[in-house]
Amino acid sequence: MSLRLHAPVVLPCDPSCAVLRDAVVDVVDGRITYVGAIADAPAFDGEVRTLSGILLPGLVNTHAHSPMTVLRGLGSDLPLLRWLQEQMWPNEAQMTPADIGTGMLLGAVEMLRHGVTTSTEMYFHGRELTAAVLAAGSRVVFGGAILDVPGMDWKSQTDELSSWIDSDGLRFGPGERVELAYGPHSAYTLSAPQLTAIAVEARARGALFMVHVAESPFEDEAARAEFGSVPALMKASDVLGGRVLSAHSVHLSDEDIALYAAHGVGVAHCPGSNTKLASGIARVPELLAAGVAVGLGTDGPASNDDLDLFEEARLAGLLARVSKMDATVLGAAQALLMATRGGADALGRDDIGALEAGRWGDVVHIAADDPAFATGLDAPDAQVLANLVWGSGSRRVTDVWVAGDHVVAGGESTRVDRHEAQAGVAAVARRLRSA
Repeated sequence: MSLRLHAPVVLPCDPSCAVLRDAVVDVVDGRITYVGAIADAPAFDGEVRTLSGILLPGLVNTHAHSPMTVLRGLGSDLPLLRWLQEQMWPNEAQMTPADIGTGMLLGAVEMLRHGVTTSTEMYFHGRELTAAVLAAGSRVVFGGAILDVPGMDWKSQTDELSSWIDSDGLRFGPGERVELAYGPHSAYTLSAPQLTAIAVEARARGALFMVHVAESPFEDEAARAEFGSVPALMKASDVLGGRVLSAHSVHLSDEDIALYAAHGVGVAHCPGSNTKLASGIARVPELLAAGVAVGLGTDGPASNDDLDLFEEARLAGLLARVSKMDATVLGAAQALLMATRGGADALGRDDIGALEAGRWGDVVHIAADDPAFATGLDAPDAQVLANLVWGSGSRRVTDVWVAGDHVVAGGESTRVDRHEAQAGVAAVARRLRSA
């Protein structure tokens, strides 16, 4: 399969966040082969599509629990720990593997319609979850959730993931759409020795180790009392090293940030969920200044309550500015890079998150027929970026390709009937309410 996409503006999301004019993206056998001005493009023998707006890489959601579409709206006015204990965990205990597949299917469709081609999921029943992702045509990093709580055996959960990776490989599926990872929930649902044991399994396989860290001010009191902080616990427990993703990471000290920078830990910043649950504002400017790779996450659709990463980019910029009382602290270009290249960096991936030769052909088209772009795509580069990030967001996503496959056309999934997916979630939600 060979595809050339031609548009007035292409945003490759390189480190400088360049704005390319009258440019093309060539995709051959799922991988990008050329990105640049059409005047300099090589001869091309394949399908050519001429589009009217902006092309950019598929967004990378670095932290989500998307099957929770079936729980959306529950406990929406509760703080984090009460929300978990009173609403989420009791309802999740009633969910079947099929329910998780149903919830993930709608979540994948919702994200694709918002330009999100990769989601990083910490959840249960990975076979059903990944099957739903493949049905939608999107991409997933699945971190099987691991907890030491009544009714769950952390060791068997870990062993199951290790066996799956050893059997099917770290990445598999068409276009390597599925990557397997370890998802130890947190330092308050697992002990330090248990986190160590899981990290050993992850490092042995080159797998991502994703964990909730310092999301709310009170969750890690025991860890702070013994170790000083959860990052310090992770260091003392030989968790750091390898590929580590720290989700939320709201309440970090200067020492924690330095520790993350020294060990290459990525951070999944979830501004929408953090503000809705009143968890706090993460120290994103300090993390970026220290050289920590920061991506954006939606968290779950029951704590956000949407799966729109463009909205997270806007919130990340606004919160960073107001937290510093400085309107220059995080610009549109930085916010866009956090949603794309930064997310890939935080996951330790160099094959997604940017339009560059060799990376997967995950491409999003934003139509320019919108008030946000009324000043024109021929406006100065900074204005085009500002209008995308602060003005348009996801509302004009019309087309999405994953590994060169056209999975969203005219704003709707080409593979899944969205109304049927919504009806499936409604049926699950009704059953859970009556349980």
